[in-house]
This record gives sequence, C-alpha cells and structure tokens, in this order.
Amino acid sequence: MTIRKTLLASLAVLALATAPALAGAGGNGGGNGGGHGNSGDHGGGNGNGGGNGGGKGNSGATHGKASAPGQLAKSQDDTTDDATPATPKEKNLHAKLGRLNSLQRNINAYMNSKSPKFAAIQAYVTQAAAAKNAQAAVESATQAVADAQAALDDLNAQMTALQADPNATQEQIDALQGQIDDATTALNDANQALTDAQTEAANTPAPDDATLDAALADMANKPVDADVTDWAKGVLADKIDQAAAATTTP
Repeated sequence: MTIRKTLLASLAVLALATAPALAGAGGNGGGNGGGHGNSGDHGGGNGNGGGNGGGKGNSGATHGKASAPGQLAKSQDDTTDDATPATPKEKNLHAKLGRLNSLQRNINAYMNSKSPKFAAIQAYVTQAAAAKNAQAAVESATQAVADAQAALDDLNAQMTALQADPNATQEQIDALQGQIDDATTALNDANQALTDAQTEAANTPAPDDATLDAALADMANKPVDADVTDWAKGVLADKIDQAAAATTTP
C-alpha cells in the first residue's frame, strides 16, 4: 500500500506543477490539488489524492475598419463661376429706323412717291444708278477696245504670213489689207467710245456717304447713327441695281 500512496502523492504533485503552465497558455487559469492519507495500526491504509487543473484563455483579434475618403461634394461655384453675365440687349435696329422703314418698299412705289420726305432719297438712288450705268459703260468700252485690238493683231499676223508665202497673189494681199483697214477703223472707234464713256463717268460720280446721310436725315424722324446708315446702304444697294437696270439702254 505504501507504493500506492507514493504514486498518488506523485500524481498530485505533478498536477500542481502543470497547472501554472496551463494557466500561462490562456488568459485565466485555475488549479486545485488535494491529498488525504490515513494509516492504521492494522497495516492498512487508505489514500486519496486528486488534482485538477483547468485553464481557459481567450484571445481576441483586433478588428479594424477603415473607410476610404468620400468624394468631395461638388461646389456650387462650378456652375456659377462659368456663367457669363448676360449683356444688355441692344436696342432693336428697326426701332431706331422710324420713317426709314419705308426704304424697303417696292421699287415702283419707292421711286414714284410724292412725299417730300422721299425726294432726297429718290435723288440719291437716281444718281447712284446713273453712276453705276456710267461705270458699266466704261467697263464695256474697255472690253471692246481689247477685242478690237486682238482682231487687228490677228489680221496683221495673217498679212505677215501671206507676204512671206511665194504663192500668195496680190488679190489675196489686197483683200486682207481691206480687212486690216476695217479692223483699224473699229479699233479707233472703240477707243473713242472708251474716251466718251470715261468722260461720262467722270461727269456722273456716285453720291458719297455725306449725301446719303443728308438724305436719310431729311427723311428720318429719329436720329441717324452709323448702324442706321449701314442698314440703309444695304437696302438701297438693291434699289439702285433695280433703278440702274430700268434705265439701261438696250
């Protein structure tokens, strides 16, 4: 029995020894050990030893949560900074024209108007149309001179070639010479016509801006500014073309 008592005692000691180690593995640990022994004179003995050790440990992992930076709210200035301040609307041109709106009338009613207010404008259009036709006459006469000169040059070239031809007859030469004489006369006439056209154009100048401003001021019932004058030029250009076409000699 002595051996049994010794064994039990050893187990109790072992339990006590291992308890701290188990406790070190966890967050909490506990251990109990006990032993009882009785011996009697009768040579018998009872022994009771027990030990228990328990350990409990908790380990917690740290949890972290990170949020990405949020998008910045769009500034209201994004819309206001790009906005272009509204510019004041210009006064309507036609509101400044007043009586000058009548300049848009049909050419017949336009030129046949008996209104004294229309007289200066009618004179302006008539003069401008005459100047336009005079300038057109100069351009036409210039082209006529060029054509007459080209025709004469061609005939002279033919005469040079004919005179170099040993087979040419005097009759052929005389006939060609007659054409050259006629072409020379035509060229002289064309040059005279050009001179006359240039003289007519010089005596029929186009009215200037001052004349137009005066005519507009005479007709208008409101102040005439540069915008009004520019507008009138555009409208009157069409009227001048029509008046010039109506007075051109076929």
